[in-house]
Amino acid sequence: MIDTFIKFLTYEKRASPHTITSYHTDLLQFHAFLKHHAPGLPTEKADHQEIRAWIVDLANKQNTARSINRKVSTLRSYYKFLQQREYIKQNPTHKVKALKANYPLPHFVQNNDLFELLDQCTFTKDFPGYRDRLILELFYGAGIRLSELINLETDLVNLSDATLKVRGKGAKERIIPFPKSLAELIKRYLDMKNTFFKGDSFHHYLLVTNKGDQLYPMMVYRTVRKYLDQYTTIDKRSPHVMRHTFATHLLDNGADLHAIKDLLGHATLAATQVYTHNSTEQLKKIFKQAHPKA
Repeated sequence: MIDTFIKFLTYEKRASPHTITSYHTDLLQFHAFLKHHAPGLPTEKADHQEIRAWIVDLANKQNTARSINRKVSTLRSYYKFLQQREYIKQNPTHKVKALKANYPLPHFVQNNDLFELLDQCTFTKDFPGYRDRLILELFYGAGIRLSELINLETDLVNLSDATLKVRGKGAKERIIPFPKSLAELIKRYLDMKNTFFKGDSFHHYLLVTNKGDQLYPMMVYRTVRKYLDQYTTIDKRSPHVMRHTFATHLLDNGADLHAIKDLLGHATLAATQVYTHNSTEQLKKIFKQAHPKA
């Protein structure tokens, strides 16, 4: 049944490859636990007691509460699928409560550091240099995910309207506005791209490697890290930090939380509310610096 569920995620839900891999890994891990803990018991026949036993086993192996909750969330989706398909009558995860976990605040780049990077960093005046700068500008200017950046097609970028269309989680599409200055950068990048590849239009992706292939995650990670290393000392320096920075800066400048939710492509407001904590911490910092009795 695990394979059937994975096919459902892949072809019907159109989940991202990362999500599919995570779900598959979690379910195989639970299957392996059952094979040792309750030999002969298939995953679809497990009840809440087996799931709780797995949680205890994960905790004993030093898994964090956050990691365990994510794995249990996988089981919730799996058994919900089985129940909807009438393979089981009751979802055993309904009797399983999430563990209390401390979720760290999202890391983000301070305004001054980011503006210094984008305005003062010396990017090479060739195709790789223009591409690297555009990668950073798109993350900060549109708040898109890594997977959305890699799969962004040139035809989905509207320069006259300064908007782009991305396909997010679950293949959900959304239109995101971006700064006019970014539109000018994209124009210059496309000119450089046409010159670099001598007018060949063999690739429909906006951002490509020096060989014209689609970008891959590790390359983007290295690119973002390379430039952030020069201008910030925050612990995490990744593409997702740029997305966090986009959201945090919008909120700090008075943007409505619901609007930020739509721009980020979050399914629920709860996922967006974590950024309010960053803004609260910023207010506390300002208060301590400015108030005479702080």
